[in-house]
Formats: sequence, C-alpha cells, structure tokens
Amino acid sequence: MMHRIIFWSVTASLAGFLFGFDTVVISGAEKTIQSLWGLQDFYHGLALSAALWGTVLGSMLGFWPTDRFGRKKTLLSVGVLYLVSAIWSALANDPISFMIARWIGGVGVGISTVAAPLYISEISPPNNRGKLAGMFQFNIVFGILMAFLSNALIARWFAASQVELQDDVAWRWMLGVEAIPALIYSFFCFGLPESPRWLIARKGDREAGIAVLKQIVPDGSPGKVEALADEIEIGAQQTVASGSIWQGKLKVPLMLAFLIAFFNQLSGINAVLYFAPRIFEMTGLGEEAALLRSVGIGVTNLIFTFVGLALIDRLGRRTLIVIGSLGYIGSLGLCSLAFATENYSVVPPCIFAFIAAHAVGQGAVIWVFISEIFPNRYRAGGQAVGSFTHWFFAAALTLCFPTMVAVMPASAVFAIFCGMMILQLIWAIVFMPETKGVPLEEIERQLGIHE
Repeated sequence: MMHRIIFWSVTASLAGFLFGFDTVVISGAEKTIQSLWGLQDFYHGLALSAALWGTVLGSMLGFWPTDRFGRKKTLLSVGVLYLVSAIWSALANDPISFMIARWIGGVGVGISTVAAPLYISEISPPNNRGKLAGMFQFNIVFGILMAFLSNALIARWFAASQVELQDDVAWRWMLGVEAIPALIYSFFCFGLPESPRWLIARKGDREAGIAVLKQIVPDGSPGKVEALADEIEIGAQQTVASGSIWQGKLKVPLMLAFLIAFFNQLSGINAVLYFAPRIFEMTGLGEEAALLRSVGIGVTNLIFTFVGLALIDRLGRRTLIVIGSLGYIGSLGLCSLAFATENYSVVPPCIFAFIAAHAVGQGAVIWVFISEIFPNRYRAGGQAVGSFTHWFFAAALTLCFPTMVAVMPASAVFAIFCGMMILQLIWAIVFMPETKGVPLEEIERQLGIHE
C-alpha cells in the first residue's frame, strides 16, 4: 500500500520539479537576454517576472480545473503547459514572444501549486502526510539544483566549444531543455488514480472513491473505509450549503494561508534564486564562478530540504517555521551588514545559510500547511488563495528587484527582508497552529470551521 502511495506522490510531486526548474532556469540567461535585446531595468524585470505573472493567474484560477475536472486531469494539463513554454521560450526572437512563452509556463507553475500538494495530501495517511506532501517541495529544490547545474554545464560547454554566436544560442538551450522532464512527467500522470476525496465530495461518486480508499487506508477493512467515506460525505454536506470560500467560518484558515505565503516571499527567496549569479558577481566573483557558486545554492537547498522533510512529522510545522525564522534573521542581518561594510567575503556563506534556513522552515512547510487547513470541499479554493498570495508577491518582488538594487544599497534591501522575518517569527509563535499528525477532518474542528 505505502509503495503505491509513495509512487503516486512522487509522480504528482514531479510537477514541483518542473516548477523549480522553470522558476530558476532563467537565472543563467537573464543577463544575456538583457544585453541581447537592450532592455532597461524595468523592462528587464518585466521580462523576468512574466512567468511569475502567469503563475499569479494560474494560482488564482487553478482551483477551478482542480475542482471541475479533477486532480488527475489538472496535473496532466500542467505538463502540457510546461512543454509548450519550454519550446516556445527557446525559439523566441523578441521580448514580447519570450514573455508570452514564459507566461504560459508560469500558468502551469501556478496551477501545479494548487493541484499537486492538494492531491498528495488527499491520498496520504495522516502520520505520513507531512513527508509525502513535502515531496512537492523536495522536487522544487531538486528542480532548482538541476536548473543551476544545467545552466552552468551548458554555459561551460558553449564557452569551451567556441560556438559562433554562443550568447544567442546558449540561453536557448538553457530554457529549451525543460521540454524533456515535461514529457516524462506528463507520461507518468496517466498512471495516477483520482483523489478519493474529490470523487466523493465533489463528483459524488462514492463507489469510485471507496475503490481508491481501499488502496490507501492503512489496514483498510471495509468498515474503516466506509466510515472514512461517510466522514468525507458529511464534511462535504456541511460545507456545500455555505457556498463561497469567502465567509466568516473560514477566516482563520484564509488568514493563515495568506500570511504564510506572504512571509515566504518577503524573505526575499525568489529574488535570491532569480538573481543569484548577479548577487555573487556584486561580491567580485567572475561570471563563470558566479554560475558555479549558484550550483552551491541548489545543493544547499536540496540537503536542507531533506532535513526539513525528516523533521516535519517529528517536530511539527510551527517548530520548523520558528527555526527557519531564526536562521533567516541571522543570515539576512549578517548579509546586510556585510554589504554595508563592504566585507563581501561574508556574503556567499550568508546566502548559503539563508537558503538552508528557507529549506528547513518555509520551504518544507508552506505547501503542506496550506493543503491541510481547509475543509475537503474548499481545499482547492484555499490552496488557490495561498498560492495566489505567494506568487503575487513573488512576481512583484522580481519585477522590482533590478530597480531596487539600482536605487538602494544592497545592505538596505537585505535589511528589509530581515525585518519581515522578525515579523514572521512573532506570527509563528503567537498565531500559527500545529497540524502535525492530525487527520484533515479533525483540523477543521480545531480551527473552528464547523459550528
């Protein structure tokens, strides 16, 4: 049974690999694109954030196909969007075409952040839900590492081969290579079963839902499976009469989803990932050394994601956010001080410590936590609220970051991020509930969702 659940969870979480790869692969091409098309800072930020604005739309609307057509079909459609975006981006000959192609991939990213964690949480046993849903985050950081590594290898190969017009060719390969994992992911999606909670609560197909539950419920006796199906149906009946997600009973999970996503991006994580080579070049490293140092970010992210996933069902979600917040505050504070005092040798270790703090804290927790705190019938909509918030601020930050570093000292930028993480620490200690090991239907009661 667990082998089946793990395989299905890994398959769904491969959407996270494409998410991570697509989000960061642009970092190796951003300076070439700016030079190639002569983009000013604002338009350069717009070109780089095009995918993120697509992600904003995908995350905002991702609940609709996820609820209307089912989790499985939605996950499959994500692979198609990634495939189209990768090929089109690689062939783009002007900024507008490039931004449209990246925007399409961003829509896929946004939908995946709704559908994949939601699907995994709905097929996972409560005691292992954190680890299994956390596979989405693991694949995000694995995709990030592969994007950094792929960029470095492609850049080195073109530099060594002295290909004519290499600046106009290398970046196209960096972006186009994503088509390969997109095809693999789409193929594996055909083997996924539909979510039993969607089948019962949304489609009203109890028989099909029970057939899937029998494959995922530990010691799945007919009585236990029937009891869980009854609980899912009752929960659906209690929420269906209330209509929209924007209602008083859901104000607590809505606020929790908004705040965890808001703080995630106000740490500056996407700015660091998108502009890692540029940040390292600001410390005096050459372009190739900066690309290779960016691979170190991917390795650090991957290693500490393992740590976060190993601890999420032991220490709990809130504890990891507290630990991560302390790491953020220390690393960002030291980074700000290093830029202020021009002690640039301190910056790379601080950036690596920042990535480690993110991987253990927000990175491991955010998608798991948001997927847990909403009732079955509102889970897709709640996931969309959290994802929309996450990607709106990610897009806004990426759009503004080139201008921010042009008009503000880097020390001030990192100090702002540090201040936001102090606020996150206070929020986590005072307001964030613990969902470790609690059945999804019980979390509803603990948050006061049912009257």
